[in-house]
Amino acid sequence: MRQSLRGIWVIAYRELLRFSRERSRLASTLGMPIIFMVVFSEGLKRQIGALAVGVDFVKFMYPGIIAMSVFINAIFSGLSVVWDREIGFLKEVLVSPLNRSGVVLGKALGASVIALFQALVMLALAPLFGVPLSLRIVLELIPIVIVLAFSLAGFGLLIGSRMRSQQGFQVLVQMVVFPLTFLAGVFFPVNNVPRWMEIVSKLNPLTYGVDAIRRIFLVGEISAASRNSGHSIIGVTVFGHTTTTIEDVALVGLLGAALLIGAIFSFNRHT
Repeated sequence: MRQSLRGIWVIAYRELLRFSRERSRLASTLGMPIIFMVVFSEGLKRQIGALAVGVDFVKFMYPGIIAMSVFINAIFSGLSVVWDREIGFLKEVLVSPLNRSGVVLGKALGASVIALFQALVMLALAPLFGVPLSLRIVLELIPIVIVLAFSLAGFGLLIGSRMRSQQGFQVLVQMVVFPLTFLAGVFFPVNNVPRWMEIVSKLNPLTYGVDAIRRIFLVGEISAASRNSGHSIIGVTVFGHTTTTIEDVALVGLLGAALLIGAIFSFNRHT
């Protein structure tokens, strides 16, 4: 048991070490969320205005942008599998005492720590966009980000286990990132969309992560938002029930567990 835990930590540490040496990776993964934030906040804030009393478009969108940053970092954890396969390092790992499940868990753990770091960087930028920040928000956000990142890393590893080239992985991931981001409620509430979009959104684990993070930021405005809009801008309605923060995190965890199990199964089969 101790040897397995040590092996998982070594894999995770290697991911962190690689990230610390790739300054361009930090810039690129933070660049997209910041660009979205700047363009949408400046371009649409005046047109859309307040979604509810005390909740303008920027306040509504910023929690989604943080979740988007976590999503991008977590899903690109699968790229490390492809890269390790190309340079031959994966073969060396597979002949070690650590089993394939440990490799997947180690990479997911490393991706989670990296995603948490970048989420904290995004939090530090919140005052620049007029989004209030407090110690309560930071403390409540950390466990949610870890669960979300660990869960979505399973998705990235599931894809990475089946790919044989970095180019193929990046093309496929780009085709996945944008639809899932837009359908997760980052830029609009998911309870007021066409039926088919609503169904897809509620099968997307990122949707519940976005909602959980948004609740933390907008806890003081939830009641006002509910009273002053024809539809709720907070919460995801599933079978007539609007989820709470705890339920959001639980659903992310359940969907993430399924993705991690799928990643482990795929890794065992295709490596």
